[in-house]
Amino acid sequence: MISYPDRNDIIQRMYDHGQEHIFIFWEQLSDNEKKALLDDAASIDFDLLSRLYRQASESTHAVMGFEPAPYIPVPSGNEEIRRFDAAREDGIALVRKGAVAAFVVAGGQGSRLGFDGPKGLFRVGPVSGKSLFQIHAEKILSSSKKYGASIPWLIMTSQANHEDTVRYLAAHRHFGLDEKDVHIFPQGMIPSLDTGGRLILESPSAIFKNPDGHGGSLGALSESGTLAAMRERGIEIISYFQVDNPLISIIDPVFIGFHAQGGADISSKGLMKAYPDEKIGVFVRFDNGTVGVVEYSDLPEQLQNMRDASGALRFCMGSIAIHLFGVGFLEKITGGSAVSLPFHVARKKITTRTATAPAEIEGFKFEKFVFDALPLTDKNIVLETIREVEFAPVKNPSGVDSVESAHELMTRLYRRWLGERGIGIPSRLKKIEISPLLALEASDIPDSISIPDSESVYLE
Repeated sequence: MISYPDRNDIIQRMYDHGQEHIFIFWEQLSDNEKKALLDDAASIDFDLLSRLYRQASESTHAVMGFEPAPYIPVPSGNEEIRRFDAAREDGIALVRKGAVAAFVVAGGQGSRLGFDGPKGLFRVGPVSGKSLFQIHAEKILSSSKKYGASIPWLIMTSQANHEDTVRYLAAHRHFGLDEKDVHIFPQGMIPSLDTGGRLILESPSAIFKNPDGHGGSLGALSESGTLAAMRERGIEIISYFQVDNPLISIIDPVFIGFHAQGGADISSKGLMKAYPDEKIGVFVRFDNGTVGVVEYSDLPEQLQNMRDASGALRFCMGSIAIHLFGVGFLEKITGGSAVSLPFHVARKKITTRTATAPAEIEGFKFEKFVFDALPLTDKNIVLETIREVEFAPVKNPSGVDSVESAHELMTRLYRRWLGERGIGIPSRLKKIEISPLLALEASDIPDSISIPDSESVYLE
């Protein structure tokens, strides 16, 4: 067995768990590389990995029965509109009280978009060319000014993009937000395993790890100390969203109001599926009465296409990763109690370092899904939103969910806002963008504004 001063207990632990193969390059490593490898090894929770490997090795998994989940639909009558107005007032009161924070999950890279860097730096403004981060920051800043409250911005990064994100936001002075209100922290990582249950080397001095999924964002929120800091400053509700959606209404008083009125631990926004096999999960109510999400890949084709008596899709309410979390509930599920999010297993191709050369092998990656928090409480609400108003994900270089489709949806929404305000739009206008610093919704647009006679217009 190899040895290293003051670290032999770590080395012995690797041998005890049959993982001594991670030292195959030991004699070739520098002193710093040896320390890095041993630091990597010291962080491994073998009890957890043993449970996950048993889970990965199981051939079958129990599936609970479910039916469509109840939800609050878009208002259509006067009574429903009054209900939404009341929720809005309650939500505004909470925002003004300083009880709401914004939380963006921003660990991804822009490689699928042909962009080298964190996805949050990707320029998506149809006229301004503003980045996703700038648009989100300006929405938070505008909400802070509109409601007279300081709104913290929590940003979860990844190991791959943390430093780039920190540098970018600092270089742009956090786009007007107070630095003390911006909390940036990386998500957790977890080792992958080969099909024999062995650790995988990413390089001669590093164990292969993968991000622990968007569900890991809740644990990272706690482990970074950010959740405790939010509790200290009186935050009660955290508004969760993903970085790639420029249409997101980050601070939505109606959503917040319904969440508070219902005494919910978690609330979620959903939208009507565009077609049966659209690749978004659906909200369901399980046989035990809890509400959750079933991934599109786990929803049988028969259920995807099932219709009700009116001819509408029965499983119609799609999940779009927009949630509100009660701080008390997050403390409960991240505080070391028996209640926590489960890991999911994915069998993937993984590139590893062998004694001779890099090689691609079959392995198991483990991750958590944030929507698995829903069934942990019986106090949650699903609120319907409208796709054209709040969902324009930028995931692909072209086609569906692309920057082109986002530009089209943004322009369409801003044209609608101007129409609602009775503001004339020149016939030659093709592309328009309204800065969040000018308006977060149609009612914020000044009556006196006029639209230049141009093909592209940016209002700020």
